[in-house]
Amino acid sequence: MLQVYLGHGASGTAASMTPWIEGLRARGFAAHPLELPRRKAEDAVAALEAQVPDGPEVVVGGHSYGGRVASLAVARAHEVSRSYAALVCLSYPLHRPGAPETAAARTEHWPRIDVPTLLLSGTADPFARLDLLEAAIPLLPDGRLVTYPRLRHSLKPALDDVLDRVAAFLSRLPGAAQ
Repeated sequence: MLQVYLGHGASGTAASMTPWIEGLRARGFAAHPLELPRRKAEDAVAALEAQVPDGPEVVVGGHSYGGRVASLAVARAHEVSRSYAALVCLSYPLHRPGAPETAAARTEHWPRIDVPTLLLSGTADPFARLDLLEAAIPLLPDGRLVTYPRLRHSLKPALDDVLDRVAAFLSRLPGAAQ
């Protein structure tokens, strides 16, 4: 059975992931929140790895900062002898608001992500200019993008649809028997 671990955004906590965790559980998935330290995403990878078991049925991801931390963990999985089944990023922070020139630095690790990856993003997200996000998707060897018109950095206004799409994505993975 798949085990899903989701990290929170930079200003959130594990508790702020409750709607996502409960929604995935209601759809038949074993889902768990992660508590991540407030520091650079690169420096939080070890905290994610300490909370997430190693295994081919483990899915990691999260909202914004949590998704970025998870993406960095997946990109270095082979270096630290870990495996993951997939990556799910809710509102991936492609760049700082008003600083689209920082996008390349936040995707340079994407080609090393060798698991199916689902990104869900609002088309008005100030942390991810849509044209830049669409252009970056081919950097992911097995990436797909779902967008939500007019949504900004929170996907909660489309919570049920987001959860349905995540559940459909997860259901297609090996080991997804629920």
